[in-house]
Amino acid sequence: MTRFSNPLRKVWAEGRAAVNGWLAVPSVLSAEAMAVAGWDVLTVDLQHGTADYADLLSLLPVIEKSGAASMVRVPWVDEAAIMRTLDAGAMGIIAPMIETAADAERFVSACLYPPEGGRSSGPIRARLALGADYQQFANREIVTLAMIETRSAVDELEDILKVPGLTGVYIGPSDLGSAFGHGPGFDRTEPEVLDLIEHIRRTTAAAGLRCCLHCGAPHYARNAADRGMNLVTIGSDARFIEAGAKEAVSEFRQSRA
Repeated sequence: MTRFSNPLRKVWAEGRAAVNGWLAVPSVLSAEAMAVAGWDVLTVDLQHGTADYADLLSLLPVIEKSGAASMVRVPWVDEAAIMRTLDAGAMGIIAPMIETAADAERFVSACLYPPEGGRSSGPIRARLALGADYQQFANREIVTLAMIETRSAVDELEDILKVPGLTGVYIGPSDLGSAFGHGPGFDRTEPEVLDLIEHIRRTTAAAGLRCCLHCGAPHYARNAADRGMNLVTIGSDARFIEAGAKEAVSEFRQSRA
């Protein structure tokens, strides 16, 4: 087997913005249905999605087979959960509610083997799925994205970005909007929130790191990528099912009216 390499890092090395699919449903069939679309990355959501750790052992092989990079959003900055997720074969971690440099340091340390971090050795599935040399290359290939979604995170952004081993940030527009009094939602249009998102992007780019944004609609994601976002997420499997079902029923009823 060839050495462990992360497809997401290859996309970035080619100068392209990555498009990320979001898996909130712990179903192999729905994951396979998502995978055929050709995403650069597929992320399993363990925070607000309905999957748990056991589901990763079924979902990660589907993602790997598709050729996409496998990412996981963990429920919290919990070292045990992060290490187990990486040991299962995730190629990157999105950590929610990072508010300080200390939070980011804990997060990164859990992702990286010594001497760069404090990750314990035991890649039980990662070694089988990603190569016997996994531990030799893991620190350079694993992607670490800190979610920026609170007032504190915005205030501490420059210090967060200085944490060694951090790949970049992932903007959570729903919590970010709520934190600044505009309520939840993905594709923000409020001038204040747009300015915040652009401030985060510019600051992250100036630090030489990657900036990512969670989006709802393809056109919004395209515009975000055009403005310099390095990764954009579009919707989720659950939202695609909901939207498709509503459209089908509505079209049927309108045609019968």
